[in-house]
Amino acid sequence: MYKSNYDKRPVVQVKGYEDEIFTGYEEISQEILRKISTDGKSKTVVTIECYPGVNKEEVLTAFIKKLNPELLIDADDYSFDGNTITNMIQRELTDDRVFGVLSCRTMDEFFDEKLVDKARQKIEGIKTGVVLVYGTGASIIDTGDILVYADLARWEIQLRYRRKEIANWKMENYDEDLLKKYKRGFFVEWRMADRLKKKLYKNVDYILDTNKSHSPKMITKKAFTAGLEETVNGPFRVVPYFDKGVWGGQWMKEVCDLDMSSENFAWCFDCVPEENSLYLKYGDTIVETPSINVVFFYPHQLLGEKVHSRFGTEFPIRVDMLDTMGGQNLSLQVHPLTEYIQEKFGMHYTQDESYYMLDAKENANVYLGVQKNVDKEALINDLKEAEKGNITFPDEKYVNKFGAKKHDHFLIPAGTIHCSGNDCMVLEISATPYIFTFKLWDWERLGLDGKPRPVHINHGKQVIQWDRDTDWVKNNLINRVEPVAEGNGWRQERTGLHEREFIETRRYWFSEKVSLNTEGGVNVLNLVEGREAIVESPENRFQPFVVHYAETFIVPASVGAYTIKPYGESEGKELGIMKIYVR
Repeated sequence: MYKSNYDKRPVVQVKGYEDEIFTGYEEISQEILRKISTDGKSKTVVTIECYPGVNKEEVLTAFIKKLNPELLIDADDYSFDGNTITNMIQRELTDDRVFGVLSCRTMDEFFDEKLVDKARQKIEGIKTGVVLVYGTGASIIDTGDILVYADLARWEIQLRYRRKEIANWKMENYDEDLLKKYKRGFFVEWRMADRLKKKLYKNVDYILDTNKSHSPKMITKKAFTAGLEETVNGPFRVVPYFDKGVWGGQWMKEVCDLDMSSENFAWCFDCVPEENSLYLKYGDTIVETPSINVVFFYPHQLLGEKVHSRFGTEFPIRVDMLDTMGGQNLSLQVHPLTEYIQEKFGMHYTQDESYYMLDAKENANVYLGVQKNVDKEALINDLKEAEKGNITFPDEKYVNKFGAKKHDHFLIPAGTIHCSGNDCMVLEISATPYIFTFKLWDWERLGLDGKPRPVHINHGKQVIQWDRDTDWVKNNLINRVEPVAEGNGWRQERTGLHEREFIETRRYWFSEKVSLNTEGGVNVLNLVEGREAIVESPENRFQPFVVHYAETFIVPASVGAYTIKPYGESEGKELGIMKIYVR
């Protein structure tokens, strides 16, 4: 285990736009007033479009004091009420506590056209002064002469759900089951808000960072664009976040320099652009934006043509860490097959994955695949009886259990029963639809909320691949390491994934400089051995980028050729790095 040098607050440095960043509502309001005065119009419509989860009352209170509008339009007054919306999206919500159906709806479907027309007539009736239109869907009423987009990351939204600070859009469900609130956001609200965001981007004048309550930062569209362009022209990291779990361990506390007084840390989400943030640093000021914005607005440069043509504006690779060192087993689980996730949930690809062992104690193990000649009906029946609390599920009667050591790689194509045992430090490499985990057995424990964690045996039994038994797993899913190439001070190995999975992984061991290339597709890498390395461009296309142990970073497709070599305390030592890409 390495002493911590893990960077929990990585930034992308952007130069030349320090004068286009505004902090605090006083400064922000003054900039809007300056913009109004330069337009030279007798009437100015200022629209503040809010991503669901933004504290619109906070935003309104600050702006209304300074702008003193002649007319105030709250978008919520012109959309349907929460019960009506719930009825409209019932098919997407389903009766399940966790899983819904991915919505294809757009925001304007939830606005009353007659009421919107009345709002527009009110705006038309104002001849002088400021009209302020604000809230989620405000731009549907009027995109404004000045358009401000108030944004925040999905992880912050989840934290606000937990603290009961916010409800779902148009709802008063502050105290509702957290999983149901998240489900409504994930399957419906965030999807339609993202569609609107992408549509609006060309017209936006300012981006408002509302991730920290009462500490806003506003940035011009020009400065924001420069930040995203800087991001896709070199290696970068999104901002990791850590979370506790019922099975969580102790390893990340030391390696990632976390709060030692915390009971545990289970997850580190260090490359999940759909939920992570990106820090753009202008001078001494950091602006936080959802990292998915890079995918939305610069998909060609980030993903490359081949990946973009296949996945659109989605980031298909997900990397996180699962810490059970001194903790407990993960839930016994299985992921849906491609056709199942398509037909049941509206996703076009599934969560194939793998467990790469960053570290493991002597008796660590992984559960993977079913035993030979397993009795299918008996297995499912025992899972159901265990769910009722009638028995303890006899896991080793049905499921294989393999010893695990540092740098082992276990491949887990969808449909394979699996889970990490305790005393493992897993680098989980997977496709992105991470919400679709069918828990089968959770070791007779409650979640952190004091409730039984939901299991989905009826879903799971329909996707378990019964032919993935002991022999098949040994031959196909464990340490399929193949030498690929070697040179002076380096060697390359293929470690997976399985042929059913679209992700490829290559491991490099190096004590000297090793040359890599994106080959026109996005690369995701993690330093799995060694204290630090430096990533450089042979053509000086980006500033040298230093990466530390266990950090995941992204190399955009546009980078092309790049090199990695040991750096600082690691010079002269052999390091290991995993390169992950879409094949």
